[in-house]
Amino acid sequence: MLTHIQKSSQFLLDLLFPPSCISCKAANSWLCQNCLDQIALITPPVCGRCGTPMTPNTSVCKQCKNNPLQHLDGIRSAAQFEDNPIRPAIHFLKYRNHTAVASILATLLAAAYRRYQLAVDVLMPVPLHAARFRERGYNQSELLASAMGHRLNLPVDTKALYRTRATKSQMTLGVHERHQNVAEAFACSHVDLSGQTVLLIDDVCTTGSTLDACAGALKKKGVAAVWGLTLAKAR
Repeated sequence: MLTHIQKSSQFLLDLLFPPSCISCKAANSWLCQNCLDQIALITPPVCGRCGTPMTPNTSVCKQCKNNPLQHLDGIRSAAQFEDNPIRPAIHFLKYRNHTAVASILATLLAAAYRRYQLAVDVLMPVPLHAARFRERGYNQSELLASAMGHRLNLPVDTKALYRTRATKSQMTLGVHERHQNVAEAFACSHVDLSGQTVLLIDDVCTTGSTLDACAGALKKKGVAAVWGLTLAKAR
């Protein structure tokens, strides 16, 4: 979550440098309505496990048949990652300190939560390693989860799940390498989560390896079900 100092700093920056759309540069918004309307939303039918868009009468995608998720009950995503304004929006949020766009993007997550008729007890952002958090100054998934929780009146737990070690970036790794990279990279604190349904929040899902590793740590602590919800689904 943003601190009071960070929120004040963002307010001052907005006064000095009025917002302009990070996609088309239109004035007065970090993501204008026209660009929001161009985001390629994902709607059913989707793969019952990973949320990949599917043709009707097909329940499981090829990836899930060949490399099934081990711990997650399912993943859903709000939009396609490629070829639409959500890609630069996520890039600006994640790498260029445009934390203000998180609130706008969280509306897409909240809408997807309703669209997929999810029902959970608590939201949990995918955690950053402490070194990465110090480098970036914030966890983009935590910002998204906080804003989404506020919209849906759902609690957000940012303490129970944590990283036990730093991992390589998943971007350049293959499917099996991604699984190995994050294996046993997460753990859960001693908080009692028995019987709860948890929704993990992250920005982009490609293979679901990171979310699945998080789910494994949570289920060791007695969590009944773990779903993932991401802003975007990459090819």
